[in-house]
Amino acid sequence: MKKIILAIAALLIVIGIGYRCLTTEEPREVVADTATERTIESGSIIGFKEDNGMHAWLGIPYAKPPVGKLRWKAPLPGDAWEGDRKTLNFGSICTQFGGQLSHVPKKLYGEPIGSENCLFLNIWAPPYSPWNVPKGADRLPVMVWIHGGGNSIGHSGNFSGKVLAEKYNVIVITFNYRLGPFGWFSHPALRGEDASPEDRSGNYGTLDIIQALTWVKKNIAAFGGNPNNLTVFGESAGARNTVTMLLSPKARGLFHRAIVQSGSARITTVAQAEHYRDDPLPGHDFSSKEIVNRLLVADALAPDRDAARKHQEEMSVEEIAKYLRGKDNYTILSVFKPGAAGMISFPNPIRDGAVLPVKDAMDIFKTKRNYNAVPVIIGTTRDEYKLFMAQDPEYVKSYFKFVIRIKDRKLYDLVARYRSDAWKATGADEIAALLRKTQGPSVYVYRFDWDEEPSILGTDISVLLGAAHSMEIPFVFNYFVSDLGLDFLYTDDNYPGRKALADSMSSYWTEFAYSGSPGRGRSGNEREWKAWDNSPGGAKCIIFDTPQDRGIRMSKESVTLADLKKRLLGETGFSQEKHCEIYVKLFGDTGEWSDEEYKNLGREGCREYPAERFKGF
Repeated sequence: MKKIILAIAALLIVIGIGYRCLTTEEPREVVADTATERTIESGSIIGFKEDNGMHAWLGIPYAKPPVGKLRWKAPLPGDAWEGDRKTLNFGSICTQFGGQLSHVPKKLYGEPIGSENCLFLNIWAPPYSPWNVPKGADRLPVMVWIHGGGNSIGHSGNFSGKVLAEKYNVIVITFNYRLGPFGWFSHPALRGEDASPEDRSGNYGTLDIIQALTWVKKNIAAFGGNPNNLTVFGESAGARNTVTMLLSPKARGLFHRAIVQSGSARITTVAQAEHYRDDPLPGHDFSSKEIVNRLLVADALAPDRDAARKHQEEMSVEEIAKYLRGKDNYTILSVFKPGAAGMISFPNPIRDGAVLPVKDAMDIFKTKRNYNAVPVIIGTTRDEYKLFMAQDPEYVKSYFKFVIRIKDRKLYDLVARYRSDAWKATGADEIAALLRKTQGPSVYVYRFDWDEEPSILGTDISVLLGAAHSMEIPFVFNYFVSDLGLDFLYTDDNYPGRKALADSMSSYWTEFAYSGSPGRGRSGNEREWKAWDNSPGGAKCIIFDTPQDRGIRMSKESVTLADLKKRLLGETGFSQEKHCEIYVKLFGDTGEWSDEEYKNLGREGCREYPAERFKGF
């Protein structure tokens, strides 16, 4: 029982990475298989056969190690090698704080781990002998997964494409990309004369993703994949990175469909990424200049933050660059304070003007020629925000450090509904409505509703979490096996429903990879998933649920921030303070904000509650 409760704790800090889709079984010996020998640009590689017969190649370098002088530089193509390279194990994970999802000893939780030499990818494909790899029109669709984790934690080894490869005859790729301040870091001192526009962008993690797609485009034919049919898909931060692929001119032509699972179109400004936090146009608390301040204080070169700012302003750009490049990766990461699962808060990605447009994403999406217009699936889970609330002492209480109880069920559900609907509005529906106007009926929206989790020690997990953030990932990969001890979620009672739902969802996802439309799935027998329709009363999204709970169905419902504001203005279920807080959380950094409305909100108005009081996620 203790193991199950600890597993619940692990689940509550997933925060968008999903599950490690590998195995809980005894580790089996992996043996190189000559049938997997393939020749790519860099040389010959040999992989192995998975337990379901699929071929796999793990830890293939797709770029030069971004170390030394290549730190905070655009990635370069990898080096060639002599002879056969065995690709039997995942490559090093990128620098991050250790946590429950890093697969390191508990003593390393909260400590810097990983390497800057981490740009590796993994491939799963149906088994073909080297002389029988599909060619020409027989080449297979390719699905490239971008992992989540707030762009600060996670790695490609958390997911396996072996079931999709077996069941649907597709090729699946996962990969690492630079994280945290190594993936996104924009400082004026790093813009030397020898720096390219890409080097100056600060978007190194974004450029890694583009380099991975470039590698796939050049090499995937050797595995039987079609370089002209590539689907990018990701969840949470991985979904936001998928949106950046739609926006980046550097990614044009590198992919042909996109799937955005619980993502966002919000991109950081250069000011937020660089400025001091007290500048007239303030930067993030962990902007590049604030990171330098923290390093100077840590090195005792300044007694406090104000003195560090003065010291930094007296340094030349050459001195700052030398200072930063002279730091090891763990020292740089150590100025951050890790949160849940090791996540950190920092500005990313960045609207630099070279890798990503300066304009807001929603403005870019208004004109088709301004972005990489491809068929898109976009959606959210019904209870997105419950994952975050379930670890918040404001809403839950923990007894004996492991029994979790919701304090006020009515308040819990009400807050979750507003916050989750806001995610659906900004992360799916408003983007879909705009893209439908721009690129026509090639936009498909979903909502994931599965909530058939069991009760543990009197806590109903279907209420505590329900269809929370990241819950759809195992259904998409059609693989529920986990080495995190989360198998307690998947019981004999809920097996028939979740297996049927996983079969359907993975079928839609792979049919979209094949044709650009999820249609009726690969089998042709699923309920038709219609494109988003902007007309009044038109079909909007498909809802994914089990046959025991209303099943898969199309819905005409949609959500906008304007809708939410009307609802919130008339809401009577909150205390005055909570009413003000939810208004700030939903509209504080959007065009829906109104000072006048805020002052007069609810029964007593919000004059006693400055908006800054509710700053944060």
